[in-house]
Formats: sequence, C-alpha cells, structure tokens
Amino acid sequence: MAGFEGAGRILIIAGAVILALGLVLVFGPRIPFLGRLPGDIIIRRDGITFYFPIITFLVLSAILTLIVNLIFRIINK
Repeated sequence: MAGFEGAGRILIIAGAVILALGLVLVFGPRIPFLGRLPGDIIIRRDGITFYFPIITFLVLSAILTLIVNLIFRIINK
C-alpha cells in the first residue's frame, strides 16, 4: 500500500481545489470587490453589454499562485 502515497496526495489536492471552487461559487456574489475592480472593462452599447474583468483575473491569478506554491512547499517537506 506504500505505492499509493502519491495518488493520495493528488486526491487531497484535487479535493481542496474542488472545495475552494465550490466556496467561490457559493460566496462569490457576496464578495464586494470581486468583478468590480478599477481597470475591469465594461462596454455598453444598444442593448448589448460586454464585460471583461481583466484586473479581477490578474488579482485572482496572483492569489491562487501564492496558495498553490504554499501547498506544494508544504507537501514537498
């Protein structure tokens, strides 16, 4: 059974990612700044709205990168 340690770690990480995604989906609309940061692009024309939250993507990417790096540093100890 010692050969399954790697698979166990992968399942734990996958479970944590799924949990985090679920929390964002449930509590995302209640986070006041999410999707409304300065620099997000909103174009409104005749009945059409185009919304591209580029700064929100950059902030979330930086936060997720830090979290993933911390997780891998803890696992690799």
